[in-house]
Amino acid sequence: MKKNPFTMHLDVEDFIPATDAEKEYLVQMRPSSTFFRDGVKRFIKNKVALVSLIIIVFITLSCIIIPFFWPYSYDQMLGVQLGRPVDASYNNLAPFTYGTTEQAKIDAGEKVFPHIFGTDSQGRDYFIRIVYGARISLAVGFFASIIVLIIGMTVGSISGYCGGKVDLVIMRFVDIIYSLPDMLLIILLASALKQTNLDQIIQGTVLEKIGANIISLFIVFAVLYWVSMSRLIRGQILALREQEYVLASQAAGAGGKWIIFKHLVPNCISVVIISTALQIPSAIFTESYLSFLGLGVNAPMPSLGSLASDALNGVNSYPFRLIIPAAVISLIVLSLNLLGDGLRDAFDPKLNG
Repeated sequence: MKKNPFTMHLDVEDFIPATDAEKEYLVQMRPSSTFFRDGVKRFIKNKVALVSLIIIVFITLSCIIIPFFWPYSYDQMLGVQLGRPVDASYNNLAPFTYGTTEQAKIDAGEKVFPHIFGTDSQGRDYFIRIVYGARISLAVGFFASIIVLIIGMTVGSISGYCGGKVDLVIMRFVDIIYSLPDMLLIILLASALKQTNLDQIIQGTVLEKIGANIISLFIVFAVLYWVSMSRLIRGQILALREQEYVLASQAAGAGGKWIIFKHLVPNCISVVIISTALQIPSAIFTESYLSFLGLGVNAPMPSLGSLASDALNGVNSYPFRLIIPAAVISLIVLSLNLLGDGLRDAFDPKLNG
């Protein structure tokens, strides 16, 4: 029978229990998820980025764990012993070769830990120096990126939220720094800081173990490398501050600091993570070539750049001493770049349709 659309009678069929097929149709097809969880799933599907993450984690853990059980230290000259003349047979050893004393122990049936990468011109185990060099490069890269993140996020957030004259003044200052030649300023600033009495200032403090040159590198990054981060965050804040939830917070009497850290920064955190991940390889490369030029870490503490620079003197006789640190630098920088690209593809909503 044809139903009257204007009737007030209840339709009994609306109260009939749903069948199993209808229940299955009405079940939610996709479980609830979050932005971070979706990004992780997309990141795992990116095999190149996942392998890069595994390589970075492996290198980082190796740099932390290996020095605890390695029998040689990075500054130990194997041919120098108290009360004995210098044994030059330990200098410039090829991989898996031994000095005269070690060879005598092997001939006597004793076990001697091998020099996997040989030794350098002063008889120091080259493998542990590579490990310490990678540790220094990774530490500088991560901590420099944190410094850049803090300064860039602070300046960009203030500029983007305040707008007006505040934004105009800050952005003109940023444009001035951005237009300066980076390489020239980095070399000049590092050279100027090297001539200061920074070693005497930090003597007796916790910073003495870090060294004056490492602190100089951090100062270089803090002065020059935050401008790109600040411009990126400013652009995100300018778009987000016009959203309804920001206007509602302002109408409720919330302060600018509360709105920035509770609403604006969390909503652009994906861009911040991606930019920070891409900043780390840039910082590592900068530290490497500054150490290569002699403006990096203090001797005898090694860096991958300083190891490559020292290897130039005997590149014809011992080319592996240049190839190994160069290969490690290339592997770290390439892996971090691929990791940053993978994070961008996974967490940037504009690239995910």
